[in-house]
Amino acid sequence: MTLQSYTADALTQARTWSGLHDDELRRRAVKAAGEKNHEELVSLTRAYLTHEGASGLLTSLRTVEAYTLGVRQFLEYASNQAVNLLRPGRRDASGYVAFMLDAGRQPAGVQLKVAAASCLYRALRWAGATDADPFKDVRIPKDRTPGLVKRPPYTEDELADVLDHADVHVKFLLFVTAHAGLRISEALALTWDDLDEAARRVHVRSGKGRKARVVAMSTSLARATRHYRGLYAPGGPGHMDGKRTTAQDHVFRYASPMTARYHLEKAFRAAGVKFRGFHPGRKYAGTRLLQQVKDFGRVAAHLGHESIDTTRRGYAQLATDDLKDDLAGW
Repeated sequence: MTLQSYTADALTQARTWSGLHDDELRRRAVKAAGEKNHEELVSLTRAYLTHEGASGLLTSLRTVEAYTLGVRQFLEYASNQAVNLLRPGRRDASGYVAFMLDAGRQPAGVQLKVAAASCLYRALRWAGATDADPFKDVRIPKDRTPGLVKRPPYTEDELADVLDHADVHVKFLLFVTAHAGLRISEALALTWDDLDEAARRVHVRSGKGRKARVVAMSTSLARATRHYRGLYAPGGPGHMDGKRTTAQDHVFRYASPMTARYHLEKAFRAAGVKFRGFHPGRKYAGTRLLQQVKDFGRVAAHLGHESIDTTRRGYAQLATDDLKDDLAGW
């Protein structure tokens, strides 16, 4: 699904709400909330995101999907607990947080679900259905465990073992994520014109928050890019004539992160390595690069983080004895 087709569909769907007269918009939203109609309330939330969200029509598909799932989960809870959506009780929001924590969900996950439920209420207020804002003052415990401890990066040996058991596509995807440090969505959005192995650069055009950046290639990634291009770029022996016909073709054959995950999991199983998702590859890139350059700012730029605090908290850290050589002569 391309961004153009997604935004066009989103705008069309949003107009089923935004095109209504104020009184009809309120009536329909009140009816949906009273009946706890999942489909209608998800549709209303999406319409709100399109018109009033921070990114508006350019809200990423992944964000929309995450909010959709979060709204559905909150509505299921509200139905089971007989929560009045339009007039929630003073303890209903904190009760939802306690319910998720008791079920074993981590604080970061609870934060995401609360964000989705809060978005539902912003949508209901936008429609004029209620003035309620039950999650405004809700508190979520902070998780004090560092991100690198909870979800550590893949090790050098783990990646080497997987590379020995991976096909060409998986190998190249691992290099792109574990050396260039790209998010899986950024990697799958790459086109052939985005790769410049001669200058050892990757042009990321669809970064988080729609921010583009240029990422340096490692020597190994540049070498892998030349090999991969020779096999699969338009005109290469692995190119599918009739299906891919322009230089703007996507580099990877995987249509979605779920498809990519399926193929990576196969390679990890064959290597006897536990697959822990795509982010440990980015964390490998961040950790290894920080050990070399010892500069959080440069590592944050490589990973596409807006704040070095994000890099520091969950993606890279210096060894506890990092200063021992510098202090040796004191």
